[in-house]
Amino acid sequence: MNIIQIFKQFPTQKECIEHLEKVRWVDKPVCVYCGSTNTNPLSKELRHHCNGCRKSFSVTVGTIFHQTHVPLQKWFLLISLMQNAKKGLSACQAARDIEANRPTVWSMMHRIRKAMNDDGSLLEGIIEMDETYVGGKPRKENKKDKDDDDKGSPRGRGTNKTPVVGAVERGGNVKAQSTSKFELKFKDFLNFIRKNINIAESLLVTDEYKAYDRMSSVIPHYSVNHSKEYARGDIHTNTIESFWAILKRGIMGQFHWVSKKYLNNYIDEFCYRYNNRELDNNVAFSMTINRMLGV
Repeated sequence: MNIIQIFKQFPTQKECIEHLEKVRWVDKPVCVYCGSTNTNPLSKELRHHCNGCRKSFSVTVGTIFHQTHVPLQKWFLLISLMQNAKKGLSACQAARDIEANRPTVWSMMHRIRKAMNDDGSLLEGIIEMDETYVGGKPRKENKKDKDDDDKGSPRGRGTNKTPVVGAVERGGNVKAQSTSKFELKFKDFLNFIRKNINIAESLLVTDEYKAYDRMSSVIPHYSVNHSKEYARGDIHTNTIESFWAILKRGIMGQFHWVSKKYLNNYIDEFCYRYNNRELDNNVAFSMTINRMLGV
């Protein structure tokens, strides 16, 4: 759903509330405190009164929208903007777009990202697995503060950037998460595979990194040596490399810098958008709303 459709379909708070009630309760409001369906509407407040526990409630109680003071139309607009921004959307830009304060929008975006977390399904088929490193280039320090033995910022696995491990299903979904540079060993990758991949129905393709050497004892495994070639027929990691390109361009071009504390939230957003890339915009919007309501 694009922003024009949102303005037309949800012009006021009343239409937004009615839509959320239809999604969450379908026909009959259910008390979020005691589960009773014996309720009466409080029309002026867009709330309901429960005749069982004698409490009042709204459709947003217990959801990601709970206790928000921002009009729901702005929430819907922000969801649409985030879903349609292939390489991400900065909080500064979003704040200008929906006319809200940047700290408020930043908090809203992280709430939305919570609804974009992994659904727990397993990948299967031909799976490409790889690791990358996320983080901006280090600032150039004053020459007088530099040590004589300063060698700069090394590339590849010698870098101080944050490692991210991921796997993608050819023509399907992707899963990724940040990790520590001390957790890039065989046992760590094996744990990731067992958590995210249907081993019995999959074939694994990786690069020549030594941590994958014993992987064939667990899952059918092929590797490509990038020092000699980038593809050998269907044996390549081009798909996961393409996802890394989207992730890095988003972080570097839109967010510029992401703390380790919130990195996985941003990764979840990019995975969610990639996994639903073929869905109609209206369907994707409805799915995100369902997740935010816990439906």
